[in-house]
Amino acid sequence: MDLWLTTQEAVQLLLSGDTALWSIVGVSFSVSLLAIAIVLLPSLLIGFALAYGKFPGRWVILSLVNTFQSIPTVVIGLLLYMLLSRAGPLGDWKLLFTQQAMILGQIFICFPILISMMHAAFQNSDKRAWETALTLGASLPRAFLSLMWESRFPLLAAIIAAFSRIITEVGCSMMVGGNILNATRNIPTAIALESSKGAFAQGVALGIVLLLLALGLNFFLSVARGKAHLRTN
Repeated sequence: MDLWLTTQEAVQLLLSGDTALWSIVGVSFSVSLLAIAIVLLPSLLIGFALAYGKFPGRWVILSLVNTFQSIPTVVIGLLLYMLLSRAGPLGDWKLLFTQQAMILGQIFICFPILISMMHAAFQNSDKRAWETALTLGASLPRAFLSLMWESRFPLLAAIIAAFSRIITEVGCSMMVGGNILNATRNIPTAIALESSKGAFAQGVALGIVLLLLALGLNFFLSVARGKAHLRTN
C-alpha cells in the first residue's frame, strides 16, 4: 500500500464531494450532535447539584457516575441490543439498527462524562459568583447563568470531550446501528469496514475529517481562552 497515493485519493474524495463519503459524515454529526443536545441541560443541572448541593447519597451518585464512564462502549451496545432486539423488553419500539438507537447509545456514553466534568467545573468555580448573584436579587436561573459564564471554559471543554468521545466510538454504534449504508453507517464504523476490505482511501478521508474536527475544536477553545486572558490583563 502506497501511503502517499492513498492520501491523495482520500483528499480527492473529500474535495470531489463524494456522496457516499459525505453521507457518512452527515450521519456521524447529526447523531452525535443530537445526543449531546439531549443531555446537555440535564448534565449541567446534575453537575451543579452535585457540586453545590448538600444531600445524602451525593458521593454515591458521584461514584456511580465515575463507574459508568469506565464501561466499554461495546458493553453498552450489547446491553442496548438485548433491550431493543425483537425478543427484548423494548423490541416493540423497533429501534434496533436505526439512528435513534445510535443516539440512545451515545447518550448513555456521554451522559456520565458530561456530569463528571461539569461537576468538576462547578466544584472548582468561585462560589462567590453564585452567592453574589443571589445577594443582588437575581433569580435562580439568572444566578445559574452567571455561574455558567464564570465556568464557561471548563464547561466548554467538557462538551468538547464528550462530543469527541461519542463521534469516534465504534463498538456501540456497530452493535445497535448495524453499519447500514446511507442510514446508520458513521465515520468510525465506516473506517473499520473499509479498512477490513482493504479500501483504505475512504478510511483515510474519514480519518482526516476527524483530525480536522479535533484540531478545529481545540483551536477554538484555545483562542477563546486566550482572548479571555487578554481581557483580564
